[in-house]
Amino acid sequence: MTGEVQKLIAKAKVLIEALPYLRTFADKTFVIKYGGQAMVSDELKKSVMMDIILLKYIGINPIVVHGGGAEVTQMLNRLGKEAVFANGLRVTDKETMEIVEMVLTGKVNKEIVSLINSHGGKAVGLSGKDSKLLVAQKRPLEPVSGSDEMVDLGYVGDIVQVNPDVIHTLSAEDYIPVISSIGVGLDGESLNINADHVAGQLAAALSAEKLILLTDVEGIFADADDPATLISTLPKAQALEMIKNGRINKGMIPKVQACLTALKHGVTRTHIIDGRLPHSLLLEIFTDHGIGTMVTA
Repeated sequence: MTGEVQKLIAKAKVLIEALPYLRTFADKTFVIKYGGQAMVSDELKKSVMMDIILLKYIGINPIVVHGGGAEVTQMLNRLGKEAVFANGLRVTDKETMEIVEMVLTGKVNKEIVSLINSHGGKAVGLSGKDSKLLVAQKRPLEPVSGSDEMVDLGYVGDIVQVNPDVIHTLSAEDYIPVISSIGVGLDGESLNINADHVAGQLAAALSAEKLILLTDVEGIFADADDPATLISTLPKAQALEMIKNGRINKGMIPKVQACLTALKHGVTRTHIIDGRLPHSLLLEIFTDHGIGTMVTA
């Protein structure tokens, strides 16, 4: 048997391994939070888009949610405006909100849509303002971590209602919805919403089969300084305890919160995976071992 034939057999075995998952996930909805390094590297961008297009071709309904904090900060710097954060969230005055919406909805969203379309998919870009998809309210004053000071985050919102009809309509017509994390306030104003929270709330509202969050690390570690301590399966109680004692902190907190929100509303599986790994979505979905950390109820 030649080496070339052995390679072909290995490819066939990969397809056979994927077969049970293809059966299980046909016609199911996956919400994918696209972010981190996978949004920066051109090679990884293409890898993620090809994975998403493949999911659509084989009968899965992928819904893409994105942020774009790094791009927003770059634009603020170009305009001579300082980026200010409190409790890990961007303080968003009216001028900053205009820039956030311009970058996320006008630039990042359209780039993702264009990438999917240029590689054979059919994508449509939305923000949470379209069809009142994401109705939100301004966050109240909240204490600054480690002090008695209160901070007004400005045009930062928390979702109070999801109206997913437009997503159902687009998915039924074989489009891939790509959603920026901008919501509409009760008075019609634009509000900046954490993209992880958007993904969790959308997964819940859509009764998704999976919520998958792409990030810049392999997953959640029992010891943040030891890569050998990757946690493959993280139950809710352990996740909450790790947040409480600071072992899950900073940007990982909203990701875990998004998983817990989705699980609470019936989403079957939630995953935090390494978006720096080429074809990480396919490795998670269609292999027996999967990758990253699965957060469970």
